[in-house]
Amino acid sequence: MGMSDRIEAFITELLKDSADEWTELRRNELASVFGCVPSQINYVISTRFNPEHGYIVESKRGGGGYLRIKQVKYGDGLIMETIRSVGSSIDERSAKAHLANLVRQGAVDGKTASLIFCAVSDASLAIEQPARDKLRANIFKNMLANAGN
Repeated sequence: MGMSDRIEAFITELLKDSADEWTELRRNELASVFGCVPSQINYVISTRFNPEHGYIVESKRGGGGYLRIKQVKYGDGLIMETIRSVGSSIDERSAKAHLANLVRQGAVDGKTASLIFCAVSDASLAIEQPARDKLRANIFKNMLANAGN
């Protein structure tokens, strides 16, 4: 088992054992436990504990920095299925279609869908392509991950 796998397993166990909604970790402390650099912890968090895998992560950097991780739970899985299907990039038309489907299926309400669309519309994301569609995908997935909570 590689270092990243061991770190992932450790964090997964902490999440399972936690009675709290959020599990708070300290990057430097985890790095000390595993004898690695803090960037290894960042790598594991960003690749294995992200919305596509069913997690929300809040991060604060610096000396008193922390990571807060929460596993997203959905009854029917439609929101998670949508998050997973988005990938690393999405255009405005596809985002709108996903939201319309989520409303039609009752996974999110119309007001929530409207707010998400406002945040991911071309009018809100005034940057050049392809960065716009990548940023849109990140915002879209994170807003969906929080819409079910």
